[in-house]
Amino acid sequence: MARDPKYDVLFEPVRLGPKTMRNRFYQVPHCNGVGSDRPGSQAAFRAMKAEGGWAVVCTEACFVDLEEDTAPCPISRLADEGDIRNHRHMTDGVHEWNSLAGVELVHLGAFASNLESRGVTFSSSVNTSPWTLTTYTREADEDDIRGLHRLFVEAAKRAEQAGFDIIYVYGSHSVLPMQFLSPYYNRRTDKYGGSFENRARFWIEMFHALKETIGDRCAVASRISVDQILGPAGIESRGEDILRLVELATREGLVDVWDINICDLSDYGEDAGPSRFNKSNHQAPFTTHITAHIKSIADVPVINVGRLTSPDDMLEVVSSGQADIIGAARPSIADPFLPNKIEAGRLVDICECIGCNVCISRHERGVPLVCTQNPTAMEAYRRGWHPERFKPASDSSAVLVVGAGPAGLECARVLGERGYDVHLREAEPEVGGHVREVMRYPGLAEWGRVISYRQARLDMLKNVEVHTGVGAMTASQILDYGAEKIVLCTGARWLGDGFSPVTQVAIPGVDAGLPQFLTPEQVMAGEPVGDRVVVLDADGYYTGASLAEYLADQGKTVSIVTQLPFVAPLTEWTLEVNNLHRMLHEKGIDQYPHHWIDRVEPGNRLKAALYNVHRDGYRRTTTPIAGELPRRAGTEEQVIECDSIVLVTARHPNDGLFTDLKARKESWATAGITGVYMAGDCYAPRQLSEAVFDGHRMAREIDSPHPQRPLPFIRERIVWDEAEPVAAGR
Repeated sequence: MARDPKYDVLFEPVRLGPKTMRNRFYQVPHCNGVGSDRPGSQAAFRAMKAEGGWAVVCTEACFVDLEEDTAPCPISRLADEGDIRNHRHMTDGVHEWNSLAGVELVHLGAFASNLESRGVTFSSSVNTSPWTLTTYTREADEDDIRGLHRLFVEAAKRAEQAGFDIIYVYGSHSVLPMQFLSPYYNRRTDKYGGSFENRARFWIEMFHALKETIGDRCAVASRISVDQILGPAGIESRGEDILRLVELATREGLVDVWDINICDLSDYGEDAGPSRFNKSNHQAPFTTHITAHIKSIADVPVINVGRLTSPDDMLEVVSSGQADIIGAARPSIADPFLPNKIEAGRLVDICECIGCNVCISRHERGVPLVCTQNPTAMEAYRRGWHPERFKPASDSSAVLVVGAGPAGLECARVLGERGYDVHLREAEPEVGGHVREVMRYPGLAEWGRVISYRQARLDMLKNVEVHTGVGAMTASQILDYGAEKIVLCTGARWLGDGFSPVTQVAIPGVDAGLPQFLTPEQVMAGEPVGDRVVVLDADGYYTGASLAEYLADQGKTVSIVTQLPFVAPLTEWTLEVNNLHRMLHEKGIDQYPHHWIDRVEPGNRLKAALYNVHRDGYRRTTTPIAGELPRRAGTEEQVIECDSIVLVTARHPNDGLFTDLKARKESWATAGITGVYMAGDCYAPRQLSEAVFDGHRMAREIDSPHPQRPLPFIRERIVWDEAEPVAAGR
């Protein structure tokens, strides 16, 4: 198929100063958790997007100063010849597909952690990091400012040597240039503070320096937050400062492409908005008029982001004048081949981002990103996985996949892509497993794309049969089925007795067999919930908070009890935490952090005995006694009354079918079965992204010697070769 002519505009070339991008698809700078220290992973990850049709592929933020770091989160550097070589590997991979490579030069100023370097970083004023407590910056004097400009210029020279085509001055998310421009951070009284002209001086001098150094050979770009989402305390998209800055730099011809977005780094979720709170193109109200202002001055292209996944939405962005270029980070992770699929008329094959932000949650914790929708993300180098190509089946075996939840759907899809004869059987009338419930939680409807994408692919694979509403299969049925390989993807269930990691035992008085206690599945199945509800949450991710909101929206009085320091701490990594806690406050949902339930007394109203998990004494006893706690045992508690308790305490794998089959292993050979395996939550309950990954890996490796265990992957590591140079003075 050919592309629909209405999308032709998306494939027009765009001039970026001395460079030209071949279409309007642009992977903006974003972190992936490997930086410049794992060049194989970095290069393969970025080159995959160039192969998939992205005309520009950028690295993440790239430090210009060795004294700065974001440990334990790795990002790139351009400090010496070794960094040039590592980055050259990435740019060569991008250029192979006729795409341009971009690098985002950064000085974080007040946002640097410096836990590795132990250095002191400069900023516009003495500022303290909102990320790393007790970390302060040094106010840069004029000599320091000239030194900072030199750092950027030298890094730009190295970037050109490394093969980059587009070189950014990173000013978004309130990093150093914005710390000079914004009165929120800049409290200076010299020529770099006070008036707009003074606060903009650092930025304009930087543009001049880079343009003079590499501007005739490389495009000079700037990523800039047009609104810090701080109101009048900071830069506002409808304020004068941002309009005057882009006008000044554009009129002087200092910037070849503007990459505009919103937010301060301390509330980064306002930019990389999770789908729970921000739908596609959510930045348009803040950015559209900025583009119009830039275009009124000069024909300089503008990039805007907003988790755009639909070709029609992209078309509207360009045709409306909101932006000239479709910027994307998360959509390019979910589907590196999105542009090529539009080009080929394969719109139904686009794997759309669900906005869960699990990608960000990984690199924020210092490890390579993952993707719920695309389990091959960051696996191109170390496992050799390609999102669009699959090793053909090694034999003509029929494979029975039991359970069509996220793991089963992905396993069946990949087995089908490989050419196996696949039979997918689901007990329920619909596929999707627990995702069918999750997508009904407030704000999480887009998570349903985990189902719809795979269902659409399975419908196109003629070698895959999908049978729904067949009821739970038994071991005898599987032995009689006639398939040679069996993959069980039967999921997990929430426990109904209050068992949790807090005490590792059930809670006395708790029993989901009684009407006043409910598991998340029972709530979503419509079982009655009383007017006063306690959500007991040991999980710490989205389930507890989502159910609390779900019930509060029904008019219930809701409290959350959790042993954790605050509700849903995992959402800090997915950038949901700030708006989630705003929601909890706004909807009047009471919170009991650092608490757990000791026991529940029955009655018309349940009486739950709460205790602080830190109530025991802080001093250990000097004379331990067998059978006694080796510290003062706290007894303080408070009783809260409620009508219902929702148990978000722990999950247990549905592995009974595997146990039954294992008990009849002597019958496998007679039944023609060569192997029985588990994938997803029935093997071990994990996050949704890991269930999808597990199903994918099983399908990729089902013909390996031991499919239940992953094949080894390539490790990128420093291997001791010779002594490092001894630091001066030691």
